[in-house]
Amino acid sequence: TEPAGTLFLAACVSCLIFLWKWKLQQQSNRLPPGPTPLPFLGNVLQLSWGDLFESLIMLGEKYGPVFTVYLGPRPVVVLCGHKAVKQALVDHAEKFSGRGRMPTLDRIFHGYGVILANGQRWKQLRQFSITTLRNFGMGKRSLEERITEEAQCLVEEIRKTNGLWLFCPISHTVANVICAITFGERFDYQDEKFSSLREPTLLRPFSFCSANFLFSALSPAFPPQLYEMFPSIMQFLPGPHNDVLQDVKVLHDFIIERVQMNQKTLDLGCPRDYIDSFLIKMEEEKQNPLSEFNIKNLTLSAVHLFFGGTEMVSSTLRYGFLLLMKYPAIQEKVQKEIDCVIGQNRSPATEDRGQMPYTHAVIHEIQRFSNIIPLGIPHAVIQDTQYWGYTLPKGTDVFCLLGSALRDPQYFSNPEHFDPGNFLDENGNFKKNEAFFAFSSGKRVCLGEGLARMELFLVFTTILQHFTLKSPIDPQEINLTPKASGFWNIPPGYKLCACPR
Repeated sequence: TEPAGTLFLAACVSCLIFLWKWKLQQQSNRLPPGPTPLPFLGNVLQLSWGDLFESLIMLGEKYGPVFTVYLGPRPVVVLCGHKAVKQALVDHAEKFSGRGRMPTLDRIFHGYGVILANGQRWKQLRQFSITTLRNFGMGKRSLEERITEEAQCLVEEIRKTNGLWLFCPISHTVANVICAITFGERFDYQDEKFSSLREPTLLRPFSFCSANFLFSALSPAFPPQLYEMFPSIMQFLPGPHNDVLQDVKVLHDFIIERVQMNQKTLDLGCPRDYIDSFLIKMEEEKQNPLSEFNIKNLTLSAVHLFFGGTEMVSSTLRYGFLLLMKYPAIQEKVQKEIDCVIGQNRSPATEDRGQMPYTHAVIHEIQRFSNIIPLGIPHAVIQDTQYWGYTLPKGTDVFCLLGSALRDPQYFSNPEHFDPGNFLDENGNFKKNEAFFAFSSGKRVCLGEGLARMELFLVFTTILQHFTLKSPIDPQEINLTPKASGFWNIPPGYKLCACPR
């Protein structure tokens, strides 16, 4: 009984210390208000196990557009709605330019690679990556031609099904575009090694992060939210969080192999791809002790490009085709515009967008409605920051809920419904919407935005130029609920029939 009493006393003292420190932090830092956290658990019991995004939206309705939640002992400031998100990402872009903590991915990447890096490492890698993507055609005709070729390959793959129900191999098409930039070549659809990188390797890290963030139980013994709250303990325990490491290792090993191939045939005066360009930069800066151009940043930046360059676009397209099957009248209207502007005798081109306001609006509405990254990738303030009347200490993690901007009723009428009219004026012309944050905004805006926009338009219009998409079930019965919701909204699995036009 004496040990039990000692443990009970220690627990009580620990709780009091936690509450005292929390109160002190609230008073000294003037963090935004929020639900009162429990010792050690934080606000886990106040957050929904089904959908963290919706749970945070509900808390925003109670505490306002800026509030604080605790993931375990860690405070996270949450921003809801266009005004709050814009003020952080655009008006205070530099202060909010840090990358917030993501324990699952931090365990894999350790702050290396262009997307998860901070400080000078991030600045060097981001500037280099943007320049290199442009050098290899982002926003230029040369890359447009490559995307068009891949879209035509997809058309031929679909034709082989003879109209049978299929799951469209969108991810391979999109992956080949980023592979052309990163590795200098495309891969055949039947390439077994390359195909093995996409499922489950490509999706599981995002699926698991989604599960972590939304507090969904993948394992009865060790629910994944525990990893977000207590990563230093959970890394030593068994569970699905360890599978992610193996999945990324498969892709990492593949990229290491490609780097070694490039090193053997490298021509310093003639870079063939992103890897070559990075190796040349390493050679140029080998005497600079402050340089971030090394093999580790090369391989992990390539992993980031492969992840980001494949899944965001392919998930959006998969959602888009599902939406068109649910709303066949919208699909028909898009096809009429394609027939009028492009016809059947040539491939779509990006210059056609200006003459296709309805199609352009539909693609934007697909991005808005599908809400692929609802929480956004976490940010952090890089200095003590005055924001919204509160003081955010340097290093505070911030969730800028991009999805809350995409469904802000002040900017989108009936935001819960799929309506291309959100991007059309009264005369049927395309109109921009300042709350459209599908690619984020500010210093951390998606570095491949130009490439993604080009891919979405060209692949989308090419498929609808050649096929009418139909579902094996009644359109009214089509379920649009994502199969993972939180960090990454993965569209539900489905089959479609691509009927030749």
